[in-house]
This record gives sequence, C-alpha cells and structure tokens, in this order.
Amino acid sequence: MADSGWLSEIPQLSRGELRDIRKFLDTGYREFSREYGEMIEGFFDPLLSFLVWFEKLLLATPWWLIIAIVAGLAYLSSRSWKLSLGVVISFFLIGYFGMWDDTMRTMSIILVCTLMAIVLGVPIGIAMARSDRVQMAVTPMLDIMQTMPAFVYLIPVVMLLGIGKIPGVIAVVIYAIPPVIRLTNLGIRLVDKDVLEAATAYGASSVQRLMGVQLPLAMPTIMAGINQTIMMALSMVVIASMIGVKGLGQPVLKSITNQYFTLGLLNGLAIVALAIIFDRVSQAYAKRSQRYLEGMDNG
Repeated sequence: MADSGWLSEIPQLSRGELRDIRKFLDTGYREFSREYGEMIEGFFDPLLSFLVWFEKLLLATPWWLIIAIVAGLAYLSSRSWKLSLGVVISFFLIGYFGMWDDTMRTMSIILVCTLMAIVLGVPIGIAMARSDRVQMAVTPMLDIMQTMPAFVYLIPVVMLLGIGKIPGVIAVVIYAIPPVIRLTNLGIRLVDKDVLEAATAYGASSVQRLMGVQLPLAMPTIMAGINQTIMMALSMVVIASMIGVKGLGQPVLKSITNQYFTLGLLNGLAIVALAIIFDRVSQAYAKRSQRYLEGMDNG
C-alpha cells in the first residue's frame, strides 16, 4: 500500500528543485536584460521619439480643431451626422470635465498601438492565409497571447526596458494584436475560390490576386479585426498606467488606490466614450466598404 502513495498525490518537484529552476530562469533573464537591455532600448528610440512628438502635437492642437477633425473622419466613414454629433458632444464633455489632456495622451498611444498592430498583424495574417504550416506555427502563439493574464506581459517588459511609454506600447500591442492577425487570415481564406480562379485566368500574378482581389474582398473581416484590436488596446489602458503610461488610466488607478469614486467614474466614462466612438466609426467604415463591394458584384 505504501508503494501506491503516488496514486493519491500527484508527483511533483521538491521545493528545492523548483527553487533551483526559478533561480536559473530569473538569473538568465536578468543577465539577458543587463547584456542587451540598452541595445533593445536604443532600437525603440525612434518609436519613443514619434510617440512623444505625436502626443505633443495632439496636446498643442486647439480643442475645436481636434473635435472638427474627429467628427469629420466619423462622417466620412459613416456618412451619419448623428454619429458626428455624438463625437462632438462626447469630446466637448470630456474637455468640460477637465479630462482633455489625459484623453489626448490616451488617444496618442492607442492610435500608435493600433497602427503598429496593423503594420505587424496584417502581414502575419496574410502569411497564415497563404501557408497552413505558418498557420499551425502561429495559432498556438496567438492562443497564449489571448489567454495569458495581461499583468504577466508587464513583468518581462518592465525588467527589460524599465518603466515608461515604450514598455506600455509593447505590452498593449502584444495584448491587442491577435484579433487583427486571426481575422486577416480568416478573411483571406473565405474569399471565393471561383473569384480567384477567374483572376488567375485573366493572367493575374499572386501579388495582383492578393492586392486586387483577396484583400479588398476580405476588408470587412479585416476591419472587424482592427475594431477588436482597438477595443482591446483601450481595455489595456488602465493596466498600462501601472508602468508609467500617462493618460486616462492613471486617474482610474489613483481612484482605486485612494477610493476616489467620482474621479474613477468620470475617467472610466471617458474611456468608454473613446471606445464607442472608435467602435462605431470602424464598424461603419467596414459596412460601407462591404456595401460598396456588393454593389460592384451586382454591377
């Protein structure tokens, strides 16, 4: 009976062995940080310069011009004056309650993170759509990225790069990029094979098929991925504020630690307003592009 003790308790490493493994991994990562941290930080210097410049640009631009530009973009995307009016009212109320500067800082980092996610994510999604092997290799990584607790992203990034904007951007991009990769892959794979065969019959090369047929037809699905990426980036704002990312997240974090209900509520509502605006504009653009493609097909 004594020999069957392993049946009642799962076999596990001793505390000493587990401590040695942790010590080995922690020491290895610290040494890697000391050896290559400055080089990696230097690699991201142009991105930091762009972030600082873009944030200063938004903060220096007159409030009425920012509202006019965002409302104009909303109208161009949706052709809806109601959405544009909602944008104007939302941004005016954000400024009226003293949250304008933090909102501009949040907008700057969200727009940069979304741009990075698109630039990196769409090519990866295209590669996945064109190769089953790439899809098999990348899909488990996306599963890990989407299920790993957001706080865990902050640990290696902060150890490597310290506290500031760049670690926040990296953490947000890692957290937010999976939807645009997955939906780019899905959108291209769902393009009708008959359409591709017709393009091939007209002598289109693989690049011409991709740029002229697959990407335009997949655009509504890709836009849905971009929409989800923006939403996930905004949801990461409060967590990123823990490592020095300025914006609407910091007052929310302050309100949690000091139990300031109204401060947290107002800044939380400002984040919600941004999320709704970005969501409605991107969805409206996706629907318009889909209707345009359907009109071309009917024509």
